Amino acid sequence: MIKRTKASISKCILHKVGNKFNNTKNAFSEQPIDFDEASYDIILPYLLRAFGSVAESYRFNHHANIDLNEINSYASQLFDDDTNFVDVSKHIVMHLFEQSNSAQIKTGDVIVCMFHDIQYEDYLTDAIGIFKIENKSHFFQTHLENNSYDLYVQKGIQTKKVDKGCLILNAADGEGKIVLSVDNNNYDAQYWIKSFLNIKYPDDSNQHTKNYIEMCREFSKEIMQPQFGMQEQSSFLAKTVDFFKENEVVNIETFKDDVFEEEDHIQLFEDYKKTFESDNNVLIRNQFDVSEVVLKKQKQKIKTEIKLDTNIQIKLDVDAPDASAEYLERGYDEEKKMHFYKVYFNAEG
Repeated sequence: MIKRTKASISKCILHKVGNKFNNTKNAFSEQPIDFDEASYDIILPYLLRAFGSVAESYRFNHHANIDLNEINSYASQLFDDDTNFVDVSKHIVMHLFEQSNSAQIKTGDVIVCMFHDIQYEDYLTDAIGIFKIENKSHFFQTHLENNSYDLYVQKGIQTKKVDKGCLILNAADGEGKIVLSVDNNNYDAQYWIKSFLNIKYPDDSNQHTKNYIEMCREFSKEIMQPQFGMQEQSSFLAKTVDFFKENEVVNIETFKDDVFEEEDHIQLFEDYKKTFESDNNVLIRNQFDVSEVVLKKQKQKIKTEIKLDTNIQIKLDVDAPDASAEYLERGYDEEKKMHFYKVYFNAEG
């Protein structure tokens, strides 16, 4: 994630991208935008706002040589010398155009910007932003004519959030330039991330934490819930979150010892881990540092509700892993021929 407190735009240009599949043409600007004060004060937060909450970063990818990645190459050119900013921005749009291989890829406005003093972690850096606006909103405009006001409808860019955007930071680690991406109009998972940017997650604690918690969430859904019920599923998820909160480093053997009580559960987990790695083409590390930022984000996706067919829901606190085992009992009523839950408590809150 970034902070934009000191950020500024040094250059910015807008082009229009068509669709190769249906023969819609590109349209190019020849000069950067000359903002007035009012438009500048709106455009800067509009373009950068979404990246303030982006926890995960990417790195450029290429099957042969990372220098051959088109967007990586264009970014390097601009960071080295921005005198050809307009021409390079056109090449970026043409590369985006070449990825429109189906009718569902939308045409739109493409904004290319150069930023100064983006704060990433504890330092300031320059950045290149590429943004695609695919959706326009209707709004009313007023018009005075013959001493009377009239209304007419126009279409324009809404200023809440960009549809698609990326920030390429002039900062790198051992895997290359740091790239942030947002996609609020994700109708094609391959188009923006894979085809246009060709970026991948880095081999870092953010990705390891994300992969492991996603695996645990899917394991709870596909194995724990069908075989052992929703109470066991919710208890497992709560214990998983608690383990990540209590440990700065995750060791998979320690995790299994702390979270599982039954040996057969451990075997099911180990078998599922192999399946998850194969199906998702990821490697789950046996030991890694916990990313607190990613943990917080992934925790929000974890649901620990027991939904019953009698229109009753029992919501368990993901931060209280022992509560389910201690205060919730599951049984079967022979007279009613129905399952039941018994809940113990001292007072209603």
